Amino acid sequence: MNIEFRELGTVEISDLVELMNNPLVRRHMPLSNDNFGVRECESFLSTKKALWTEYGYGPWAFFIDDEFAGWGGLQPEDGYPDLALVLHPNHWGVGNILYKEIVQRAFGEMKLKAISALLPVTRKSANSLLRLGFRQHGTITLENKQFNRYLLEKPAYSRNSKN
Repeated sequence: MNIEFRELGTVEISDLVELMNNPLVRRHMPLSNDNFGVRECESFLSTKKALWTEYGYGPWAFFIDDEFAGWGGLQPEDGYPDLALVLHPNHWGVGNILYKEIVQRAFGEMKLKAISALLPVTRKSANSLLRLGFRQHGTITLENKQFNRYLLEKPAYSRNSKN
C-alpha cells in the first residue's frame, strides 16, 4: 500500500464534494453544512490553503495507491494545533497509519509541544483517544456546538509510541 500526503488543492473538487457529502462521513462532522457544493468546496480549499500561509501547517490530502482517500492533518483551533482526520468509508482501515504519521510529523519535524483533538459532547466514548495518551482538557464551543477537547502532549506521545 502506497500512502501519500499531498497538497489539499490537488484533489479533484468532485472527489472532495463527494467525500464531504457522504452520509457516513457527515455523521462524524457536526460542523458540516447541509449543502457542500462546488462553491463551498472552493471556499473550503481557500481557507485551508490560508492556514499553510499563516501558520506553516494545515491539512493534507491523503492518497492511497493514487486514489483520494480523505484529508486531514493539523489546523489551529482555539490556541492548539488540532488533529483532523476525514476519510472516505472505503479507507477507514488506514486511519491509524495516517494518525501515526501526522503525530510523528507534529512532534518531530514541526517540534510541537502538544496537539488537540475535538469530539462533540454528544459522543459518549473517548476511549480510543485516551489509549493514545490524550487527556481531557476542557470544552470549547465552535459555531454554537460544544466539543470536549483532548490534549496529547509530547511526553505522553513519546511514552505511548514505544508500546
